Amino acid sequence: MFLVPVSRHRSHLVRSFDRLFDDSFERILANGATGENNATRSPALDVAESDLAYTIKLDMPGVAKEDVKVSIDGRRVTVEANSRKEEVKNDGDRVVYRERSVSNYARTIKLSAEVEQSTSAAKLENGVLTVTLNKRSPTAAQISVN
Repeated sequence: MFLVPVSRHRSHLVRSFDRLFDDSFERILANGATGENNATRSPALDVAESDLAYTIKLDMPGVAKEDVKVSIDGRRVTVEANSRKEEVKNDGDRVVYRERSVSNYARTIKLSAEVEQSTSAAKLENGVLTVTLNKRSPTAAQISVN
């Protein structure tokens, strides 16, 4: 019988289920059909909210800032990234064993409020992407009574 201590590994277990259902069937079929082993990963994230903005932190090790794409569509935020494969060969060297590979990351988050694209920003440092999304201020409209 297989037992998992829920209290100790709850966050890991929940994140594993999120990753399982986060990828769309199209991506799974596309990666499986080509035989490539660089399936899209769903990076771990933290989301914090203040009165004025959301702050999202995503773990993306091995990704250069040029390879990150953040898209905002109303309340939906999509982050996509690809890590590049390093090919460093010295004369006479041969690869004996390799575990590091190209990684593709994708995650979509739906927020409770719309965000302002023009004042939002993203920063990648030490493999952690920090996205600051300023909330769109509600426009107050007044209607004159006749």
